[in-house]
Amino acid sequence: MAEKTNKVTFTKNFIKKITKIKAPDEMLQQAGSGSLEKTLGVWDLIILGVGAIIGSGIFAVVGVAAAGSPDGGVGAGPALAVSMIIAAIACIFSALCYCEFATMIPVAGGAYIYTFATLGEFAAWMVGWVLMLEYAVGFIAVACAWSNHFVQFISGFSQYLPSWMANPPVWLMNDVNSAIKIVKDSGVEDVSTVLPTICGMPISINMPAIIMVILTAMILVKGTKDSTKMTGIMVFIKMAVIALFVIAGAFYVRPENWTPFAPNGFEGIFAGAFLIFFAYIGFDAIATAAEECKNPQKDLPIGIIGSLLITTVVYVLVALVLTGMQPTSGVTVPTDFLKAPMAFAMSAVDKNWFAGLISVGSLAGLTSVLLVMMMASVRILYAMSRDNFISKKFQMLHPKFKTPAYLTWTVCVLAIFGIFFMDLNVAAELCNFGTFTSFIIVCVAVLILRKTEPNRERPFKVPFSPLFPSLGIICCGGLMLYKLQFATSSALLFPLWIIIGLLIYLHYGFIKNRDFENLLHREKVAKKKQEVTK
Repeated sequence: MAEKTNKVTFTKNFIKKITKIKAPDEMLQQAGSGSLEKTLGVWDLIILGVGAIIGSGIFAVVGVAAAGSPDGGVGAGPALAVSMIIAAIACIFSALCYCEFATMIPVAGGAYIYTFATLGEFAAWMVGWVLMLEYAVGFIAVACAWSNHFVQFISGFSQYLPSWMANPPVWLMNDVNSAIKIVKDSGVEDVSTVLPTICGMPISINMPAIIMVILTAMILVKGTKDSTKMTGIMVFIKMAVIALFVIAGAFYVRPENWTPFAPNGFEGIFAGAFLIFFAYIGFDAIATAAEECKNPQKDLPIGIIGSLLITTVVYVLVALVLTGMQPTSGVTVPTDFLKAPMAFAMSAVDKNWFAGLISVGSLAGLTSVLLVMMMASVRILYAMSRDNFISKKFQMLHPKFKTPAYLTWTVCVLAIFGIFFMDLNVAAELCNFGTFTSFIIVCVAVLILRKTEPNRERPFKVPFSPLFPSLGIICCGGLMLYKLQFATSSALLFPLWIIIGLLIYLHYGFIKNRDFENLLHREKVAKKKQEVTK
């Protein structure tokens, strides 16, 4: 009979258990039995990458990165293009590490399974828990951002639409905290006169965000290939809008706006890089779909690096045209430029019709990000279910579409719950903390596996190792520490999130894994008894 080890006792055996790794060969074998359907080619991966990366960042963040924030933060000015290249370089080190792992272990889960193969069970759980900040929590923030852009878009048709549709009530378009703030900012002290209440508590429902979350889940349940087609349409729309902006805006560029090129020196350039870094987040989501690739060893590196290169070129072109149209050196820029820089720049040259196209591009960009982020969060949880960290029920595949439908709808319900209560700014910053952590862990994991399994076949190898992985750790770690030094809500909530993850592991994940080991041992003993009896 197996010895019970399903209680947390801090002994040598406990340390051995939590640092127990899962061999890459075991992961590949497990993924091979009843795995997800392989439908993705190289272009599908590039579309997913571009769809995840080019979102709200290019339509909003570039304004603050170029001109500085209203609270006194410095901007890069016309040197924003340099900031974008620096941010891309910071990403590329981590991207190369993702490529090595994704081709070596093409299994759903991304950074989570890479950690399991190198640092063990406990570290894998914590990385999976942190990745929920990047994808699941980030998904909620993007859904609400989509709602905000949608409301702005339909308001432009106020002369054609009924007033209730063009200017819907505030309690149908915002979470509770945002709705209360909007009402009070308008000069109304008693919010109950504007917002409906239940037992004296004001209520508010972000209906567009909830509807969009449900539609995203429906698309993903139908299959990754169909989701990629939808993402491809959204990518085409937003890339077309960006291309039109670059081509049309080039005729209104004034070279004198590019001088001085770097008004705030290196401080402004690196401050811009810090902000723009978040506009590159998303390429790592490609690795979570590795199990659904037709030829992961060849296509994954092309998809990851290709999407980064394409977005860098697009970002640099937008930066050059934008700062050439709108002065950002030594001047006070309008607030509207900081909120919607591309639309403002075109309106400034009497191209108001283009603002509508920018809104369409923003909605398309956010839609593609929603699809990829929800897919990534589902795939990570799917991998964690395999490893007994969450219920085995989440491995159930749709009988027709062969997708984790049960898990997809579970994530959908949790996202809707988060939309009711979560502060969007805090959610976005928590998402960034999750990203930095996963990038650092993947770089560390590459260095560890190079030592522990030097002879393992690597279809793609990070060049100049250990230099490049070390630079990835330094770049991401430095940006993360920079943010943690400020006493913001996210800087306080991130350690709290880590503590909650630790408690869940000790009281659930650790015990479930030990129970599973005991079950396997009992089955092995019973099988041996049967053989002896025969």
